[in-house]
Amino acid sequence: MAALAGVAAPAAADAVDDSPRAPAVRAERAAPAISVLGNGYGHGRGLSQHGAQSRALDGQGHRAIVEHYYPGTTWGSARGKVLVQISADTTRDVVVAPRRGLVASAVRGGERVAVAKVRPRATRFRLLPVQGGTRVQALQGGWRTLRTLPGAAEFRAQGQPVTLFVTPRTRVSYRGALRAAGGDTVNVVSLEDYLRGVVPQEVPALWHPEAVRAQSVAARTYAAFERAQPLAAHYQICDTSQCQVYGGASAEHPASDAAIAATAGQVLLSGGRPAFTQFSASNGGWSVAGSQPYLRAAADPFDTAYRGWTASIDGAAVSRAYPAIGAFTGATVTRRDGNGRWGGRPLAVRLTGTQTSTTVSGETFRSVFGLRSSYFTLR
Repeated sequence: MAALAGVAAPAAADAVDDSPRAPAVRAERAAPAISVLGNGYGHGRGLSQHGAQSRALDGQGHRAIVEHYYPGTTWGSARGKVLVQISADTTRDVVVAPRRGLVASAVRGGERVAVAKVRPRATRFRLLPVQGGTRVQALQGGWRTLRTLPGAAEFRAQGQPVTLFVTPRTRVSYRGALRAAGGDTVNVVSLEDYLRGVVPQEVPALWHPEAVRAQSVAARTYAAFERAQPLAAHYQICDTSQCQVYGGASAEHPASDAAIAATAGQVLLSGGRPAFTQFSASNGGWSVAGSQPYLRAAADPFDTAYRGWTASIDGAAVSRAYPAIGAFTGATVTRRDGNGRWGGRPLAVRLTGTQTSTTVSGETFRSVFGLRSSYFTLR
């Protein structure tokens, strides 16, 4: 990510506003705590989900909303499939529930076996990667091999969702195919069906339809951007907040399905390619500049969510996180981006201890100590 833009606030002003008022402490006394006051939730770049909801309630359509948050982009379309790593399934095999029409197929070569017909009384089926191929097995008084397919293999069910045993007791349904590849479980799914499992995980499906449509466009564009630079040879994107939260068919909701259908294929382009449409829950009233020109720092009066949250950071936790400083004695914001309240978001925070001091970025401080956002002041 590019460094945050903005004008730094004077260090002296930060020292007055942000330094904990901690007296000198003796060794036997507890280290001072840091009291934090902040705005926003998330990194604050691109679309603000709460800002989008407020704009929709004010009468703005989804196109106007996304154009505000990603200025300078153009409209385009994206289709095709996306390959999603299912991170919760940590075993090498892929175990699914029986259902009508379930078929196991080689990813290359076309070989297939209609497992539900071969073993109609099996309670589970699985793909087990072995040297040179994948065993297709059925659980019926023990695992029985039905056939060994060459290379990687996948389950499909004639266009219906396939139910995956993520753990022995947890099931999640996915559209498209569930593939055993590279030691991972990978969901091969159309971009539109992928969104059906993403959008209601990212925003409430029953929010204003225009806000959910704006989220659909942002999420579709983000996925199209990410799949162009895949995370691994056998999958393109993950299913966690490191990419986009994806819950498969089990997460779908009729209201978000309708928003996705209403924006089918719509994406934002920059230079003819899908844009990097980052989004977060709330920018706290002022968005953050990102790595692209359309990810700008700007006031957002429509985002009034997550204002005035507080947190307390124990001094001992600071010492544990940065043991080189010794016993923690104080914290000071030394530089800000100049955008918004308190002189903007901290760009540099100095942590002082009995041995030395160290300076970290505001984003690092937020991440290490689990703050809601990097838009804060220290009291």
